[in-house]
Amino acid sequence: MAAVDAARAHAQAVLRIRGWALAATVVPAALAVVLLAGRLTGRIGAPGSPDGGTWDAVRWAVAAVAVLALVTGWLVHRSHRTAVPPATPAVPVCPEEAPELYRLLVDLAERLEVPVPSGIALTPDCDSWLEEPAGPHRRGTPHPAPVLVLGSPFLWWMRAGELRALLAPVVAGTAVAADTDIAAARRFVRSLDAALGEPHRGPAAVIDRINRLLLGACREHSAELERSAAAWASHQARAVDYGMRIAAQEQVGLAYAGWDRLLTRVALPAWRLGRHPEHLNAGVVAALTELARRDRLADGYETRLGDRPACDLLEEPGRVDAAVSLLAADLLHQVPPGGWQPLEWDAYPGEVAVRGWRDKSAVLQAALDDPGAGRADGPPLARVLARLAAGGGDALAAALAGRCGHTAPGRHARDLLADHLTAMVSCAVVDAGAAVAGLDWLDGPVLLMGGVRRADLVAVVGQAVELGKDAPLRGWLETAGVRLARPVRS
Repeated sequence: MAAVDAARAHAQAVLRIRGWALAATVVPAALAVVLLAGRLTGRIGAPGSPDGGTWDAVRWAVAAVAVLALVTGWLVHRSHRTAVPPATPAVPVCPEEAPELYRLLVDLAERLEVPVPSGIALTPDCDSWLEEPAGPHRRGTPHPAPVLVLGSPFLWWMRAGELRALLAPVVAGTAVAADTDIAAARRFVRSLDAALGEPHRGPAAVIDRINRLLLGACREHSAELERSAAAWASHQARAVDYGMRIAAQEQVGLAYAGWDRLLTRVALPAWRLGRHPEHLNAGVVAALTELARRDRLADGYETRLGDRPACDLLEEPGRVDAAVSLLAADLLHQVPPGGWQPLEWDAYPGEVAVRGWRDKSAVLQAALDDPGAGRADGPPLARVLARLAAGGGDALAAALAGRCGHTAPGRHARDLLADHLTAMVSCAVVDAGAAVAGLDWLDGPVLLMGGVRRADLVAVVGQAVELGKDAPLRGWLETAGVRLARPVRS
C-alpha cells in the first residue's frame, strides 16, 4: 500500500499545481470585485474622499490585470480542451474476435482484485501497457478502465501461459488507474503534453509558455507517480504466475531481437517496392525458430513450439496478423502513392528478391552510361569489372551515388556500389539458371545454388569494389557458369 499512497501523494501534488494555476486566474478578479464593492459601499476610496483618486487608479489597474488573467486562463483552458492527446496507432480487438484472450484478462483481474481492462488493442511493437480510452471524461461518472495495448509479436511467439504471466503486472495497473486523484492528475498532464504543439508567435506563444511552465512543474511528480504505480502493480502481480514470469521476461528480449531483424532485413526490402508482407507476426516465429537453430545461446527455445501459442487465443489469427502487418508498414515506411499491395511469404523470392535485384541492376547499368563514370565497352557486367580494375571504380561509385540521391561520394558510395554489383551478379546467375532467389528469415533476400545459400558472393564482390581485384569475382562467375558476354536482364 505504501506505493499506492506515494502515487496518490504525487497525483495530489500535480492537482495542487493545477489548483494554483486556477487561483492565479481568478484571484485578480476576486480582488477587483472587492475593490469595486468597497467603492460602492464607501468603505474603500469612496467618491469625494481625499484618497478616492488613488483608489480609482488602483481599481482600474487591478481590473485590467483581472481581465488579462481571465482571458489568458480561458485561452489556456481552451488549449487543454481542444488538444487531442496522441493515441497509440493500434488494431482494436473486440471480444468476439478473441473471447479466450478476454477471458484470460477477466481471470487475471479477478485474481488480482482489480478492474478488468476495458478493451484490447494490438500494436506492432514489443511492449505492452495500459492506455486511457479516447474521448473526454464526464465529471461525476466512474472513470473507465484503460485499454490494454499489447505488442503483437508477443501473441505469436509467446506461449499462452507465458503471455498470461507477462500481462499480470500490466493488468494490475488498472487499480491505480481507477483512483480518482491519479486519473485526474494523468488527464491534466496529458492535456498539457497535447497542448504543446508546434512553436507559435504572439498570444499563442504566451499560452505555449504557460503550458510549458506547468508541465515542467508537474514533470517530476508525474514521473514519480508512474514509478510508484508500476512498483505497486509489480508487487501485486507477484502472487500470480511469478515463476512463469521469469521465463516470459526472457522471451521479451528474444522477441524484440527477432522482430527488429525481421523488419529491417526482411520487411524493409518489400516495403521499398510498395509491397507489405501480410503475416509479419507469423514471420517472426519463423525468424526466431531459425535463430534457435543457428545460435547456440538459443538452444532449447525451439522445443517451446510444442506448447500452445498465445495467438490461438484469437479466433482468426491470420486476419489480425494482416491488419497489424499493414499498420506496421504504414508506421515504419512511407506509404507508396498507389497504396500498399499485399504480399504472401511464398511469393517473396520472386516479387521482392528478384525484383529488387533487377531494379538495382538497372540503376547500375544506367550509372555506367553517365559521362563521369568512365568509358568501357561491352555487356554491363563486363563493363563494371573493367571499370573496377582500371583507377578503382571511384567515378562509377560517385555516378551511382548521384543516381541514388546521394550528393557526396565516399564510404557510402562504395557500399552502394557493392550492393548494386551484388544485385547485378545475382540477376546474371538467376538468368543463367545456376541459382534461384530465396528468403532467409533473418537476412531477407538470398541467392541459393543447389538449395544452399551462397554467402561467399559478398566477399568476392567486396574485393572487386574495395581493392579492384576482379579475378576472384570472375572465377566465381565462371564456376557458376555465367558468361560475362551475356547481357543482364533488368
